[in-house]
Amino acid sequence: MTKVKENIAQGWLNGFIGVLLFSGSLPATRLAVLELNPVFLTVGRASIAGLLALIALLVFKEKRPNRNQIFPLIIVALGVVVGFPLLSAFALQHITSAHSIVFLGILPMLTAVFGIIRGGERPKPIFWIFSVIGSLFVVGYAIAQGLTTSPIGDVLMIAAVILCSLGYAEGAKLTKTLGGWQVISWALVLSLPIMLSLTYCYMPPSFENISTGACLSLAYVSLFSMFIAFIFWYKGLAQGGTATIGQLQLLQPFFGLALAGWLLHEKISIGMLAVTIGVILCVAGTKKFAK
Repeated sequence: MTKVKENIAQGWLNGFIGVLLFSGSLPATRLAVLELNPVFLTVGRASIAGLLALIALLVFKEKRPNRNQIFPLIIVALGVVVGFPLLSAFALQHITSAHSIVFLGILPMLTAVFGIIRGGERPKPIFWIFSVIGSLFVVGYAIAQGLTTSPIGDVLMIAAVILCSLGYAEGAKLTKTLGGWQVISWALVLSLPIMLSLTYCYMPPSFENISTGACLSLAYVSLFSMFIAFIFWYKGLAQGGTATIGQLQLLQPFFGLALAGWLLHEKISIGMLAVTIGVILCVAGTKKFAK
């Protein structure tokens, strides 16, 4: 029993690190799409991360996935390598970061649902109460900030979140047999031939007019958002349960706003801090009552 508790505690730590690293994704993406084509940003980050993943797999001489693991890996790739990065990049051309928080707020619930469908997890009913309250905190805060309306942006973000949550749940299930960092690595490698080809096609003629900020943003989403964060995230989901650890995503919008305030000099309000405390309490509730 002690070993199980330690494993779950480790899952929360790994999940938290993953969320912290993911939190810089939207601010970095927003900076990048101001100067880079969203398609190039998506395939470029996947190509860079894919090459790193290929090197890691070769260095550690990892076993190739078996036939039964290929289709789940394709689902992971469609969800987190292509789907969410591409659709969210296009969405951020139409909606504000405050608006996107509405959709990130429902990501934990969708991840939990897919975790139940794909992984057979069964949280207690009280888990859903804390999950819904936490989501309402996030959505309510975003609405209170004032949202711009863009049907195109809304549809793109909804599709992005659905694909992302499916990729999270499928990857967590696969991690139990394939390993945490191996899942995202093989998903990246499987998509690498297509990503490299598209990177060549959509690459800007010159990077001379691309700012340092945009280049650093591309580097961040390639190295951290697309590779390193997933190593911690999938490991955490496998250790503590997809539905349970997935609730840590409720913190992601606020970490993202904090980074946006620091990097983009956006104002951080008292309301944001108050809602963050409420969300943390909900995450604590899901941690206590999930199993």
